[in-house]
Amino acid sequence: MQLNGIHHITCITADALRNLEFYTEVLGLRLVKKTVNQDDPSVYHLFYADEAGSPGADITFFEFPGALPGKAGAGMVHTIVSRVASYSALEFWAKRLAAAGIETTHAEDRLGFRDPDGLRHELAMARVADKPLIAEHAEIGAEFALQGFDGVRAYARDPAHGSDFLARVLGFEESGEANAWRVDGPTRSAFYARDTPPDAAAKPGPGTVHHVAFSTALEEQDLWHVRVRDAGANPSPVIDRFWFRSIYFREPGGVLFELATEGPGFTTDEPLEQLGERLTLPPSFESMREQIESTLTPLPNQRR
Repeated sequence: MQLNGIHHITCITADALRNLEFYTEVLGLRLVKKTVNQDDPSVYHLFYADEAGSPGADITFFEFPGALPGKAGAGMVHTIVSRVASYSALEFWAKRLAAAGIETTHAEDRLGFRDPDGLRHELAMARVADKPLIAEHAEIGAEFALQGFDGVRAYARDPAHGSDFLARVLGFEESGEANAWRVDGPTRSAFYARDTPPDAAAKPGPGTVHHVAFSTALEEQDLWHVRVRDAGANPSPVIDRFWFRSIYFREPGGVLFELATEGPGFTTDEPLEQLGERLTLPPSFESMREQIESTLTPLPNQRR
């Protein structure tokens, strides 16, 4: 069994409308699923990705309106790294983000910035053969578009702790950088790196990452559950999220990991051309649609 790179990364926002505007209008991603947090259906769960809603490009957000800003600390992902094609693309993004009022830091082959909630991103020049996962946007040419995840950086009190678990159980391989690993699958790859945390305590909330999910084959999910359980990581049961099946557990550094299947996929209940245009709910939530819709702030169809 092999994990096929990163499946998705789930984060927290305090304002769904502002979040939608930034990730679709500024970063040029496509809203591919507008639904609710299945553990708290009173709040949005928004999924942004490439044109096809592919695993590997899917950044998602729980909305907690009015929540106080969070701060990444030990046991949390602090930076999401996405790929772009070239140095010219980094220059394009430096100008585009500046025009949107977003401050950037530029160092060699990387461009750093924060979203409106304070979530830290980096853009890095792609150095892998993975297929670029690109969304269409009128102002962003394909040669400049985001191409999917390159990896994540997390904080851990002991960045080397649990490296045996990552290698032996999850199949991570050392990358050559201290306390950093590669996750190389059949079609997707990614890195996972740990850094020493700041002195301030971790504070979950808007502007932080809730969890990072790695891709599994649908037919292997039960086997992954057994493997993680037998390694003592205390995984959740396999949970049916309708568009994929999930297992949750904390890796030894404290970061919440999810193993998510690459199917059935977002076109299970919407045609590809109409992804994200309406509020979609798993069948078990349909009976609550009227109640759910009354609690959510209406969001525009950015494709129109």
